[in-house]
Amino acid sequence: MIKRNLMVLGLAALLSACGFQLRGMGDAQFALKELDLTARNAYGETVKQVRQVLENNDVKVYPGAPYQLILVREEETQRTASYTGTARSAERELSTSLEYEIRGRKNLLLLSDKLEAQNTYSHDVNNLISSDLESVQLRQEMRRDLIQQLVMRLQLVTPERLDQLQQTAEAKAQAEAEALAAARRAEAAKPQQSPLQLPIPTP
Repeated sequence: MIKRNLMVLGLAALLSACGFQLRGMGDAQFALKELDLTARNAYGETVKQVRQVLENNDVKVYPGAPYQLILVREEETQRTASYTGTARSAERELSTSLEYEIRGRKNLLLLSDKLEAQNTYSHDVNNLISSDLESVQLRQEMRRDLIQQLVMRLQLVTPERLDQLQQTAEAKAQAEAEALAAARRAEAAKPQQSPLQLPIPTP
């Protein structure tokens, strides 16, 4: 089992080392020219590839940029999609999702969305190495699909739109802060009731 896992990991590393290029993303146009990019998995493949696409298309990625793109959560799941006559799994469905946010000044949330990709593969119990390798390849393709979806969403985002969303978010935050302050003032202005005095029975 350990030997098989090492072989699959080695083949996956070889595939990654062959180079990465998103199909159709070589000439992506972004209205945003500056972005801060962070992710929960700061050293994961997804954030590395997103950074590569942005920088390859003239987007300056650096801490302290006016707007921050955050890859909040990436999840991978799988389930059995069909069975053979002996009830052994024959086809498996892979799912990958990516949640992201765009935040502006004062760390205010401006945009958020969730992207999803799915695929299936045949799980051959008589050829586990081949099945595992196919699973790894599909995961890589699904990651590219998610990044392509993200790039397409980002291409629709303009500085003007983010400025409007920033103003709306700031107005909402200010209104909430004023409402909270008013509620605290009203609570503080209420007369303090004296504790209830119970009559002391006389002997």
